[in-house]
Amino acid sequence: MIRLDEEIKKMEDEISQKLENANSLKELQDIRVEYLGKKGKITTLLKNLKNLPRDQKPIYGKKINELKDKLEKEIEKHRSRLEEIEENRRLEQERVDITLFGARRSIGHRHLVSMVMEEIEDIFISLGYEIAEGPEAETEHNNFDALNTPEWHPARDEHDTFYISRKDGILLRSHTSPVQIRTMLSKSPPIKIIAPGKVYRRDYDATHLPMFHQVEGLLVDRKVSVAHLKATLDFFAKKMFGPERKTKFVPSFFPFTEPSFEVYVSFGDGWLEILGAGMVDPNVFKAVGYDPEEWTGFAFGMGVERIAMLKYGIDDIRMFVRNDLRFVRQF
Repeated sequence: MIRLDEEIKKMEDEISQKLENANSLKELQDIRVEYLGKKGKITTLLKNLKNLPRDQKPIYGKKINELKDKLEKEIEKHRSRLEEIEENRRLEQERVDITLFGARRSIGHRHLVSMVMEEIEDIFISLGYEIAEGPEAETEHNNFDALNTPEWHPARDEHDTFYISRKDGILLRSHTSPVQIRTMLSKSPPIKIIAPGKVYRRDYDATHLPMFHQVEGLLVDRKVSVAHLKATLDFFAKKMFGPERKTKFVPSFFPFTEPSFEVYVSFGDGWLEILGAGMVDPNVFKAVGYDPEEWTGFAFGMGVERIAMLKYGIDDIRMFVRNDLRFVRQF
């Protein structure tokens, strides 16, 4: 049995050396498996006890179990040491130098177009108008036919309008006037609404965008006159641009209003156009089933970007969509 004694002693020295060199919990676990696993070296020695003479079994069984118990205690001892080392290593990696500046996050804000649109809405809400909305993908009927814009009108050309399906007469609305049609088809007068939203046209230069924002207004009641229209828009101009502003109505043409006007506001020594307006054309009332002998009304429409450009002195409408933070942060 001298050979077995030597094997136990050799294994003890081997285990001691390996434990001393273990630098991680994984290496420690590997040592446990190597000696105490199902096929481990100590486990194998215990299984082979059955091959020893009866009088030798208790002697070597005791020696092997002592080695096993010693290894388990040493493993737990080294585990505590290695856990402390790994915890310190982790804490060092996660250490934060509180003397350094923290991450700086810039705070965003609403875009200038959104702010101006809200300002326009607030002015008309103060006059008793309601906000009405409609889809951006519209029918030719609502966008053109019902607004007294016949098929031969140039606005219906494919080069001017984004058609989703020319065959089915579906397009991206070129103004928010279809919201007025939808409102009149669903409600009886009196009506007093504004329709803010995105619109689409095939334009792109310093004063035009292919997608921009409009706010259109509609008032329908009995005995509505141009005087009511002028008073409303004069009030709007003074609220938006300042109480010293004056307005001027210049005759113009729009298919859906008669008479029609371009509305100008005084700026310094001159005048600048801000919107179009007019009395609702009787043909529009007929298209929605209103009696033009009973009902009258006015409508107006303005580009939100144009209002913002005039109010804040912006000379290129494309700045609104270029995402240049130097521009955006000014407002």
